[in-house]
Amino acid sequence: MNVEGRAYRSIWPAADGEAIEAIDQTLLPHRFAVKRIDSLEAAAAAIETMVVRGAPLIGATAAFGLALGLRRAADDAALRAATRRLAATRPTAVNLRNALDDVDAVVRRLPPAARAAAAWARAIAICDEDVALNRRIGEAGLPLIEALHRKLGRPVAILTHCNAGWLATVDWGTATAPIYMAHDRGTPLQVFVDETRPRNQGAALTAFELGQHGVPHVVVVDNAGGHLMQRGMIDMVIVGADRVTARGDAANKIGTYLKALAARANRVPFYVAVPSPTFDWTISDGVSDIPIEERSAEEVTHVVGRLDNGAIARVAVTPPGARAMNPAFDVTPAELIDGLITDRGVVAADATALARAFGR
Repeated sequence: MNVEGRAYRSIWPAADGEAIEAIDQTLLPHRFAVKRIDSLEAAAAAIETMVVRGAPLIGATAAFGLALGLRRAADDAALRAATRRLAATRPTAVNLRNALDDVDAVVRRLPPAARAAAAWARAIAICDEDVALNRRIGEAGLPLIEALHRKLGRPVAILTHCNAGWLATVDWGTATAPIYMAHDRGTPLQVFVDETRPRNQGAALTAFELGQHGVPHVVVVDNAGGHLMQRGMIDMVIVGADRVTARGDAANKIGTYLKALAARANRVPFYVAVPSPTFDWTISDGVSDIPIEERSAEEVTHVVGRLDNGAIARVAVTPPGARAMNPAFDVTPAELIDGLITDRGVVAADATALARAFGR
């Protein structure tokens, strides 16, 4: 996708083949920089500190991290240790586990001397597959937006939450893929971007990438969503997910559940855009079975932003000594989801429909 008119993926192999490079998302939107990641530990740290974030991108980064680790040691014990280290970085996004399992299945049957190269090749393939999957999500969701435009005869108003854009994937994004395709085909849009506290991924990342692509958008505070729906200002909601169960429950950035409740109360269609590797077919009840990551309280008590003089600063927004909780995700039950926009088409959030669509 576009940054200052130049096409980027969010992650790619370095030119020397000795590392990977990724857009440092902790610096956006105030500074665009590329970070070099040259070891398993550097990949793990990039995931933990959210230099890279978003379920598909976490998976891709972990795959490369495993390949980098195997360059140092590739026996069975090293493979197990590397997989454990990377798997522990973020507990909620299932793409991480799926990518590690994918690479492990490729390399485990090979002699140690061949494992690193095979893992590297598989990591590159995972990235290419992610781009293709997200493109198909866009193609599946595009008719929903175009149909609304034909029905309404005006720009389609779409509410997003967090960042499920190309920065959260390798390219295209999940929730944004239909938006980019609709915009590029000339369908008029107005995207309402939730700021998405506590890390403000909507205001910082979604607004950044929509602006770079020329998609009309406006940033709104998280608690404005219900009000906008009541006023008839939102035509549809599209969000991403970090894990979807076999029956269609979806874990996504904290606050998604509240948007789903407001959408149902106001009869606004609520869609979750998700690629195949984000499904966890081993569980059904998302509320009880999906682990919810609890992140640092400082993400709640402090914010990072640009001062009027251009300096970047971290400031406290709570009284000294105030305690904070920071669950990073919540679960939206399947019954609140009008459809899952997937690489297999738009599928009902229902166990039977999902099993049929994915051949389970």
